[in-house]
Amino acid sequence: MGAAETLTAWPHAEYSRFVDVRPHHWHVQEMGQGDTILLLHGASGSTHSWRDVMDNLAKDHHVIAIDLPGHGQTKLGSRHRSSLPLMAQDVQALIDNESWHPKAILAHSAGAALALRLLQSSEDRIPLVAVNPALTPFKGLAGVLFPIAARVVALSPIMAKMLKRKMSGPGQVVSLMETTGSKISPEGLNLYAKLFRSDAHLDGTLLMMAQWKLDGLVADLPKITVPCTFIVGENDKAVPPSSVRDSARKMPDSTVLSFDGYGHLLHEEAPALVADQLREVLRKYT
Repeated sequence: MGAAETLTAWPHAEYSRFVDVRPHHWHVQEMGQGDTILLLHGASGSTHSWRDVMDNLAKDHHVIAIDLPGHGQTKLGSRHRSSLPLMAQDVQALIDNESWHPKAILAHSAGAALALRLLQSSEDRIPLVAVNPALTPFKGLAGVLFPIAARVVALSPIMAKMLKRKMSGPGQVVSLMETTGSKISPEGLNLYAKLFRSDAHLDGTLLMMAQWKLDGLVADLPKITVPCTFIVGENDKAVPPSSVRDSARKMPDSTVLSFDGYGHLLHEEAPALVADQLREVLRKYT
């Protein structure tokens, strides 16, 4: 999926622009006016996952969504900066370069861990609203084997091509979405299929999975004092709702809101619900 395709066939392409902030070539989407909200997607996602949330929030807010390094249309400038602390540094460099001053961060899954690292070092008390936040490492043998497998595939062009062929098939995309516990629209399935046909996107996703470690963040949770609201879909099959509640109990200022019938992609299933919860948080903390 090249830049030309983004500008003609991607959600909110008319609001897309590209920014060079070392070491990456960033894809950014901005729309609306008012207080700034920064949106951070999770691993293997992109700005597209926020498309309906952006439409809703842009009615009364300035909304910014970015593609994380190696994801979507953001081109990696380094294959060695996909860990949590280094990605946080690079996103902060983008924020500083663009002079953004978000009043809140809305994040999904692994994007919540990234948001917490950004907010932990911020001088401002900026609230986080996170959808199904992935804040704990995989347990047991999977915690060892999964990063190793991702690293092997990321470093092997042949294995990466095999994975791309497997993931980009229509039936496989449907199967992958079923593992999230979410039911998303045919449009959403088609957008994920486009993403999975991108060598660069798959490569960036695998590099992130291979380098992502959460042990340091887990140890720091009791010291992170920013207000956190965690929106949990009880049908999430990717991040156990119990793990979110466990993380929240360790944090000084956190609230968990639970919703039956939704899965890991709750923000795509119920964008108005997520947008309204963010507005409630802003009324409380700003």
